[in-house]
Amino acid sequence: MLDYETVMNWKFEDVRQSYTVRDTILYALGLGYGHDPLDEDDLDYLLEDRLVAVPTMSVVLGGPGPWMTDPRTGIDWIKSLHGEQGLKIYRPLPASGDVIGRNRVVDIIDKGEGRGALLMLERDIVEESTGEIIATRTSTSFLRGDGGCGAPARKQPVPHAVPDRKPDESYVMDTRPEAALIYRLSGDWNPIHADPQKAKKAGFDRPILHGLCTYGMIGRALIATACGKDVSRLRAFGGRFSAPGYPGETIRVDIWDEGDGQFGFEARIPERDIVIFKNGLAQVA
Repeated sequence: MLDYETVMNWKFEDVRQSYTVRDTILYALGLGYGHDPLDEDDLDYLLEDRLVAVPTMSVVLGGPGPWMTDPRTGIDWIKSLHGEQGLKIYRPLPASGDVIGRNRVVDIIDKGEGRGALLMLERDIVEESTGEIIATRTSTSFLRGDGGCGAPARKQPVPHAVPDRKPDESYVMDTRPEAALIYRLSGDWNPIHADPQKAKKAGFDRPILHGLCTYGMIGRALIATACGKDVSRLRAFGGRFSAPGYPGETIRVDIWDEGDGQFGFEARIPERDIVIFKNGLAQVA
């Protein structure tokens, strides 16, 4: 069972990470940029002589590794799920450089015996040369096996509800059959995204798309629509994972303009008529 005091006070060492132009291009390819080789806008994320880093690349930098597997946490990590994901963007991510990841546990919510617990994490991505924060990554893990851990009782944050009307805009993206095999090269080597037998043992028909790949593709859709293709306008976005996607499927992001630079959104797989990311809210400058 999760040890509340130990996990809340978990000491993370700073994580220094160097990344190159090659890494930045590879990340963009993993999100499907370049699917149309004649799309001039996509080439901004793929050609080294004018390269712009996709801002969601910050979510794959500076990670602490599989710290929840440490026996001292008491976490039943095999039953953990990636529940929510968010990103706050303060300044552009350079196309290459050295960054420091500073990770921290910010909250634990005990949903009760047999109902699991929620673990909230934050990670600042800091440019090493200047000490300036580039972005803050937020995430929530749903720990299915740790309900009744004794964390102080508190209400779960209320998720954003998208408007009850037709979306103002929808952005459709095809995913390539090998999408997960490309995206995993950005750092997530979990075999359920690559090995059919491992995926079946985990309860999936075939390897699934990384949740953070789906998240990055949602960011791609928001940049193309709400941001008017101006990558610098995206300031924050987040929401909840609700189902896995499979490589080769279509992802449609439905977007609602809610005023004052706020846009609600959700991502759907039309082929299966299923929402894979919900309660989305983005802030655009």
